[in-house]
Amino acid sequence: MIRIIDILSEYAGRLSAWMFFAVGLFICYEVFMRHVFIAPTIWVDEVARIMQIWAAYLAGAFALKHREMIVIDMAFRDTESTARKIVECFSLIVIVIFCCVAVWYGFELWLRATLRGHTTDSYLGTPKWLSDASIWVGFGLLGLQAIAEIVKVWTIGIPKRDILEDAV
Repeated sequence: MIRIIDILSEYAGRLSAWMFFAVGLFICYEVFMRHVFIAPTIWVDEVARIMQIWAAYLAGAFALKHREMIVIDMAFRDTESTARKIVECFSLIVIVIFCCVAVWYGFELWLRATLRGHTTDSYLGTPKWLSDASIWVGFGLLGLQAIAEIVKVWTIGIPKRDILEDAV
């Protein structure tokens, strides 16, 4: 199960990276169309915003899997100590609790928007469920990855970080 969660987080992170890349291309296209041809598009702003929201939420699980979130380890540098494992688990449990709350309310928001047929106030009028779904999907994946990391802390151990790498 841990392996499946890791694979999902990995693919979510790669998809996120490509989505950010696409957003960059869309914005360049919009700038070109607006300033060269004086013909702005109606779709770039909203599509780029929706993709950026999804990319940001999907990137969280990937960042946690690769231990690229903010880490302050001044007091507990020894990754093999029981104290460090307890502190690590505590921080991951806080993430899980926050994710549970976000998934609960995010799903409720998504369901309401879906059932009522809410759309954005733009020319495209895209369904609101499209952006609202990113909340519970992204935080759900982040919560699963946090649970997987808790299991890894006690079975595999905490990955050692290179101090020189952190300084760069």
